Amino acid sequence: MKGGVTMHARRLRAGLRGWGGVGAMAVVCALALAFALLLPLTQSAEESRGGRGDGGTTHVDQARAEECTDPERQTLSPSGADGSTIDAIKAREGEKRKLIVGVDQNSYRWGYRNPNSAGTAELEGFDIDLVHRIAQDILGDPDAVQFKAIPTNQRIPAIQEGRVDMIVRTMTINCSRLEDVAFSAPYFKTGQQLLAPKSSTITGYDDSLAGKKICTAEGSTAYTKLDEDQKASELVSSADISLTVPNQLDCLVRLQLGEADAVVTDGALAASQAAQDPTVELKGAPFTTEYYGVAMQKDADDLVRRVNQILVDYREDTANGWQASYEKWLSATLGEDSTKSEPPAPQYLRKS
Repeated sequence: MKGGVTMHARRLRAGLRGWGGVGAMAVVCALALAFALLLPLTQSAEESRGGRGDGGTTHVDQARAEECTDPERQTLSPSGADGSTIDAIKAREGEKRKLIVGVDQNSYRWGYRNPNSAGTAELEGFDIDLVHRIAQDILGDPDAVQFKAIPTNQRIPAIQEGRVDMIVRTMTINCSRLEDVAFSAPYFKTGQQLLAPKSSTITGYDDSLAGKKICTAEGSTAYTKLDEDQKASELVSSADISLTVPNQLDCLVRLQLGEADAVVTDGALAASQAAQDPTVELKGAPFTTEYYGVAMQKDADDLVRRVNQILVDYREDTANGWQASYEKWLSATLGEDSTKSEPPAPQYLRKS
């Protein structure tokens, strides 16, 4: 047993050699999980059975989801008014008077702990900027936030169980998730894309994936897409999609260790990971179109409307809003032209 552990450690050190920022990020994430997350992620039997956040729906839910069209438009019109949900947030006293937000802490340039931030390792990134803007509007203080790092497969349970007020974590709006949570209007446009070593023979989402092991995060739209396409014979049948991990960064580590041949995730996230390590690159064009939204409880209508109003103002604020955040965090990985990442003009089709 001891020899097996030693051998695994040697393989890990060998795999990490030369990965620079990725290795450092993995270490920081491990340490952060040890002291920054004071939330035991207990999984109920129901969550374990569902396994993928939005995967344990009933046949009735699935049928209703199939009737859904334009999920990114299924949200409420903006309003700056308070309501019962916002009143409850504002009623918190003392140190507890904070907005409780589920985020990622290991997605480079989106929500991550910067190891070079003078020892503070504070959360930074595009999603984090948006959280601060929401807190400023609702509580009058951009720092009145309690961040909770939530794994991909725990995003929906965290909302439903009231562990967080909202999730701002590169979360795609789709019909299945609308059965469980409410979403804001979109705040970012992206699409699924492949990440693989530059030396790989993989060329994109095509037959070059034959016999390849593909890693995805549990509860992600990436896994759902691969599973559906393979069942519909639109993804080569010999592609192995069985490797799933709790957090998306774990896929990059699996790729690094040679335990996966490719990663499928949102192109916006994949581009940031490629920026961390020069030996990997995006392969092929995006093969889906997806929109990120802020997720909240289904009955939190006033909070949904308030966030939508904040998003309207955020996009109009050219000095300190969406565009400024894009330029600060994402232009280096996605390019200076932000138009391909801008969501469409919002439409508010949900009436109640």
